[in-house]
Amino acid sequence: MIPVTPEKQAALAARMTALGITEDTLIEKFVRGSGSGGQKINKTSNCVFLKHLPTGVAIKCQLDRSRELNRFLARRELCDQLEAIRDGRATAKTQAIEKLRRQKRQRSRRSKQRSVADKRQLSQKKSLRKSPGAD
Repeated sequence: MIPVTPEKQAALAARMTALGITEDTLIEKFVRGSGSGGQKINKTSNCVFLKHLPTGVAIKCQLDRSRELNRFLARRELCDQLEAIRDGRATAKTQAIEKLRRQKRQRSRRSKQRSVADKRQLSQKKSLRKSPGAD
């Protein structure tokens, strides 16, 4: 059973040669994955770790249970990453990471003060809405 068609493998090989990636410039390791899966995930090493030596870009891929498919997907992701670096654009993955980092960043003191002031103003506005005989 071959998880990836020969046409896709040939297209990936052509893409890798166009980017100047050869198999001898890659370090490939098979490590145990993480996440849900219980005993099976603790026994099998189907997570692929790829490192491109000239650039230092490291990819870890565990999208599927098949080791061969993970090897293919890791190489494809490495090509995407190197193309993004070459073109000077951010990948979708790095954009998502940066978005999370911005969301988790602590607010500035001025921002907190402005938020509290807005809440107080809204509270005063709501207190004026009370019916006159509610005392």
